[in-house]
Amino acid sequence: MQDYLTIREVSLRLGVSVDTLRRWDRKGYFPAIKKGPRGHRFYPKQQVDAYMRDIFAEAKKWVMGELSLQNIPQDQYCENSGIFQMRSARFQQELASRKELEKIYPLILAVVGEIGNNSFDHNLGNWPEDVGIFFAHDLVRGYVVLADKGQGILKTLKRIRPDLASHEDALRVAFTEVITGRSPENRGNGLKFVKKVVQAEHMELFFYSGDAVVQIKTAQADIKIASSSFEFRGCLAFLKFYMDTQV
Repeated sequence: MQDYLTIREVSLRLGVSVDTLRRWDRKGYFPAIKKGPRGHRFYPKQQVDAYMRDIFAEAKKWVMGELSLQNIPQDQYCENSGIFQMRSARFQQELASRKELEKIYPLILAVVGEIGNNSFDHNLGNWPEDVGIFFAHDLVRGYVVLADKGQGILKTLKRIRPDLASHEDALRVAFTEVITGRSPENRGNGLKFVKKVVQAEHMELFFYSGDAVVQIKTAQADIKIASSSFEFRGCLAFLKFYMDTQV
């Protein structure tokens, strides 16, 4: 038998007001089940537990080798590009149903598609471990997380830029320099497109690879590249998008 929580219990667990939960329910962001003659709101405990999970922390633990693939929910892992395309189509339907995202949801999809497809395109036949990508989103909080345990930006770009000496240098080239249109070089060009979209459309991106991270933000002409607080092999992206009510 499924356990249910009252709206006040959920308010305390999530740290948001009862009024906010009612608004989320009306808009379909975090739906409640109404019971009794007065229509009191109740929430399945499983739904609340899932919301409280930090999907970025899970993705980070996975790329760091602290979380096994078997412990990642099946609906958050795409073992091949076909599954990624299928789940991207489902994600598109969810985005399109949100009126406050109608102006930017095609661009969110474009960024997600570029990052996810790059993971498959540039690790094809060369996955060091765990073939596939982590792909999860939270439309209530407004963010998407993608990750892979592939070769990473530096190793990919060193095929044509052997002079690159660090992960920070590789991220700078990937996000700011047009290289060529030939594979595998188009990874850099794709991320340059990602940079352009994020800078223009109510978004913020943190993209990690190796021991470096790049931050790109709307209305911020310069990107910020720095050493990360952790190091791993592969790529990890956190894309935050701001809804009309948040801008």
